[in-house]
Amino acid sequence: MTQPRIERDSMGELEVPASARYGAQTQRAVNNFPVSGQPLPGEFIAAVARIKRAAAEVNQELGLLDEARSRAIIAAADEIIAGEHADQFPVDVFQTGSGTSTNMNVNEVISHLASSDSLAVGPNDHVNMGQSSNDVIPTAIHLAAAVQVRERLLPALHYLRSSIDDKAQTLDDVVKTGRTHLMDAMPVRMSQELGGWSSQIGQAIERLEDGLKRVTRLALGGTAVGTGVNAHPEFALRVAERLARDTHLEFRPNDSFFASLASQDAAVELSGHLRTYACAVMKIANDLRWMNSGPLAGLGEIELEALQPGSSIMPGKVNPVIPESAIQVAAQVIGNDTAITVAGQSGNFQLNVMLPLIAHNLLGSIRLLANVSRLLADRAIATFNVRRDNIETPLSKNPILVTALNSVIGYDAAAAVAKKAYQASRPIIDVAEEETDLSREELERLLDPAKLTEGGIPE
Repeated sequence: MTQPRIERDSMGELEVPASARYGAQTQRAVNNFPVSGQPLPGEFIAAVARIKRAAAEVNQELGLLDEARSRAIIAAADEIIAGEHADQFPVDVFQTGSGTSTNMNVNEVISHLASSDSLAVGPNDHVNMGQSSNDVIPTAIHLAAAVQVRERLLPALHYLRSSIDDKAQTLDDVVKTGRTHLMDAMPVRMSQELGGWSSQIGQAIERLEDGLKRVTRLALGGTAVGTGVNAHPEFALRVAERLARDTHLEFRPNDSFFASLASQDAAVELSGHLRTYACAVMKIANDLRWMNSGPLAGLGEIELEALQPGSSIMPGKVNPVIPESAIQVAAQVIGNDTAITVAGQSGNFQLNVMLPLIAHNLLGSIRLLANVSRLLADRAIATFNVRRDNIETPLSKNPILVTALNSVIGYDAAAAVAKKAYQASRPIIDVAEEETDLSREELERLLDPAKLTEGGIPE
C-alpha cells in the first residue's frame, strides 16, 4: 500500500491518502462527518467549480490575480465541470452547516490540479480570492438548481405534457363515467380527463419559470457576513455576468447580500413549486393506477404496458409499476420539501447553517421529478390501451345520467328514476321511458353521454 502523505493547514499536520487530490481541510471533514456516506451531488460540485472559474477570470481582469494562476485555476475548474475527478469530493452532506468543508474541498482539488513545480496556487489566497464559503455555497445552490431546472426539469415537464396532449387527441371519442368521491358521477371524455392532467403540468411549468426569477439572484459578493469585505466592488456583478453568459440564465447579484446569506427563501420557494408538482404527479399516477385496476375485479378502463412480472407467488400478475414508482418519487419530494422548509428557518443572524441539506434535497427533488416525468410519458401515458367495453357497459347503466333530466322532470322525480335503475341494474334510459312522459327519442337526446360532456343545460 502507498503510504499516506502529510498535508498542512492552519490547524497543523494531517495524513491524507497518497492518491487524494485534496488537502488537510477536506480530510478533516471526512474524519469529522462519517454520517450518511452520501457526498453532495455532482451538479452541485460542478456549480462550485463554475464559480471558481468565473472568479479567477474576474480577479485577473481586476488585476488581483496573475494570468498564470488564473489560467491554471480555469483549466482545473473546467476538468471538474466536465465531471472529472468525481471521486475527489467525499465530504458528507451532513457536515458544517455553511458548507465550508465542501467549498474548501473544491478549493483544495483545484489548487492541487493547478499547482506545479513552477507555480504554487493556494486554495485560500488564489482559488478562494474575493469569496467566502458563506457566499459561495448559497450561490452554488442557486446556480445548480437554476441550471438543473432549466436544462433538465422543464424539458421533462414539457415532454410529459406533450405526451398527455398527444394521447388525449386520440381519445376524444372515448366517453366514460366520471367519478367524484370515487363514486359514479356525470360522464366525461377521456380527453377532458387527460386535459386536466395537462393543465396541472402547464401550471407547474409556469410556477417553476416564475420561481427562477428569484433563484437567479446570487449571494456571491457578500463574502463572510454580507458586507463584501475582501471582495472588489465590481467582483459580484462581473462574476454574475460570466455565469449568465456560460449558462444562458439571467444571473445577477441579489439586491441584498445580507438576505442571500442569512436566508434561503428562494430555495424554499422553488422547493414549494417542486412539492406542488409532486402532488400533480401523485394525482396523475394514482388516476392511472385506478383506471388500470383489475383486470377483472377493478375498473379496468385502461391497460398499462406490461413491463415485468408482478408477483413472486401469483403467476400472470402484472402490476402498474411505473405509476407506483412515480408516487414514491412524489412522496420523497414532499419529504425533501419538509426538510428544506425546516432548513430555511435556520438563518441565524447573518448566515443560514443548513445549506448542504438544502443543496442535497433541492437537487435531489429536481433530478427525481425530471426522471420520473419522462418515465411516465414513455412507459405509461404513451403506451396504455383503452378497454372500451369496460367503459361503455357501466356508462349505459350509470344512474347519475338522470341528472340531465333535472330541468325537465325535477330533481325528486329524477332521483326516483335513478334509484329504480340502480336497484334493477338497468340502463337509465329504459327506466326513464317507463317512469316519465318523455319519448324514447327525446330521452336519447337528453341522456346522450357524449352530449353531456359538453356542459350547459339540456334542451
